[in-house]
Amino acid sequence: MLGYAILWLAVLVAAIVVEAVTYQLVAVWFGGGAVAAVVAVALHAPLLVQIIVFVVVTAALIIATRPFARRVLHTKKVGTNADRLIGRDAVITQAIQNQVGKGQANAMGQIWTARSVTGEDIGEGETVEVDHIEGVKLMVRRKANT
Repeated sequence: MLGYAILWLAVLVAAIVVEAVTYQLVAVWFGGGAVAAVVAVALHAPLLVQIIVFVVVTAALIIATRPFARRVLHTKKVGTNADRLIGRDAVITQAIQNQVGKGQANAMGQIWTARSVTGEDIGEGETVEVDHIEGVKLMVRRKANT
């Protein structure tokens, strides 16, 4: 039985280490399940019962506290001026060739390095839609025919 207690304490320590490293409440529930499993070991429960206790307590803690934790830890994304380009049109000023790392687009009067989201080549002069931004590159896609 001591071996099982050490196993569950190792799970608890691992959960604490993960929490300490991430600050995101990703493993705290497993720590609670591990504590419950250690209690089961103290009550001389067989390994299968310990595992069931661990799973049930972990699931119950997740169900009971995850929505609250998400609200408390929800960090507001800070937008940038570049975010206003997402969803906007841009004109390709240098043909996009992802394979060789070439391509530029003019979006709202600014020239950006551009790449195709789908990997396809896009010719100079074509109008595209800005899908997202990766670093200093506009990730674009051909506009859907409307």
